[in-house]
Amino acid sequence: MLKKIVFMGTPMFAVPILKSLYQNGYPISCVYTQPPQKSKRGQKINKSPIQLISETLNIEFRTPNSLKENLDELEYFKSLEADLAIVVAYGQIIPKSYLNLTKKGFINIHASILPKWRGAAPIQRSIMNLDKETGISIMKIGEELDTGPVCNVYKINIENNLNAEDINEKLSSLAAEKILDNLDDIYEDKANFIEQDHSLATYASKIQKLEGQINWKEDAKIIIGKINGLYPVPGAYFMFKGERYKILKAEIGQAQGKPGEVLSDHLEISCGDKKSIKIKEIQRQGKKPQSIGEFVLGTQIKKGSFL
Repeated sequence: MLKKIVFMGTPMFAVPILKSLYQNGYPISCVYTQPPQKSKRGQKINKSPIQLISETLNIEFRTPNSLKENLDELEYFKSLEADLAIVVAYGQIIPKSYLNLTKKGFINIHASILPKWRGAAPIQRSIMNLDKETGISIMKIGEELDTGPVCNVYKINIENNLNAEDINEKLSSLAAEKILDNLDDIYEDKANFIEQDHSLATYASKIQKLEGQINWKEDAKIIIGKINGLYPVPGAYFMFKGERYKILKAEIGQAQGKPGEVLSDHLEISCGDKKSIKIKEIQRQGKKPQSIGEFVLGTQIKKGSFL
């Protein structure tokens, strides 16, 4: 007998995983995703990536503003009589009242090597921390955030200059493949879920926009970690004459100067450790991204400027 799955997810990270389940014949009874959001400018309504793929695949979906104290939604969820719920970056805490409503519980695919980087921004925090590796953890959901027992962890190396978008794609593809290897064991109660060592836990708190501002007194590798970890949103940036400039891509150079000093007309900037960063791609406030070759043709930021 086919097992009924409820899938709960929102961002692009979750899309390959839902597609993998669907394409491999796992019946999705219903999808839960965050409700559409209005654009900051204008009144355009933006549906989540998971809502869009659910519409394409003709899978029933629901977009409640909140599950908490939502009795109508709770009754509907009960009526599904699902065997398993799979949660991938849904964006809401699953209330305790839901956790016993599926026969095999709620499984979460989390984008870190738990117990490291529990929370909202594990990929960004891992890159900003200059970690050498990251991965996905397949775990049971408990009452507290990302604290449940883990059955499998799959790791990848964080190679030089991979940014958050790159790692997001790699981990999403990995998860789409590996969840298939785990489902039968979960259904048959053969999966071995092991408690996390909570004393080793670290937390990946939500990224705040102000964290993106670059401090040129820091080491070049720290600045590169920030640029890569915060790409594409919210981005790492500096201010010059009251305008914000977002650095999209850069690499470490060996030139020396005072922290924040522009060392060449192609925007090589001195850092705090007698090294520099060479900007490769940049975006001026309100403008489109540009290669550094395009950018320097019209910029006032010249050799000898200080940022």
